[in-house]
Amino acid sequence: MNKEIITKPIFKLVGLHVVTNNTDEQNPDTAKIGPLINRYISENVGAKIPHRENPGVLYSVYTDYDSDHQGNYTYLIGEEVYSFEDVPSDLHCVIVPTSQYQRFTTPAGKIPDVVIQAWQSIWGMDNTNLGGARRYIADFEVYDHRAYDPGNAVADIYIGIK
Repeated sequence: MNKEIITKPIFKLVGLHVVTNNTDEQNPDTAKIGPLINRYISENVGAKIPHRENPGVLYSVYTDYDSDHQGNYTYLIGEEVYSFEDVPSDLHCVIVPTSQYQRFTTPAGKIPDVVIQAWQSIWGMDNTNLGGARRYIADFEVYDHRAYDPGNAVADIYIGIK
């Protein structure tokens, strides 16, 4: 897995959200992220988002952490926007602040397996391998044109560090 430290400026996202935790996500009976992603895709939610910055580029953001990767957090699947104006009431808005990130680029593989494997590797890293201590403000995944083939997809995972 390739990695690079970058600074990313503030940006806005709009999409569907849930509050969950990693323990619940490991159990198919309590997992919320998979069903939310399926809803996002089946209802073509992206097409309902006004002011899209890069239509078709999908973000999964983890924010509002109660503590760390073991506590509750808010998960949002959506797209970057340049304005929150006219956002439908059933969609959620998130501002991701300017921050330094360790960007991990996954090898090509099957979604969601390649992303799950990347996260398991990230969770096992110490601060030296991460490039700094995790901030637990916002972490996110980006699915662009490299992820259009779900059987051979590449994604970027951004981990906020200090």
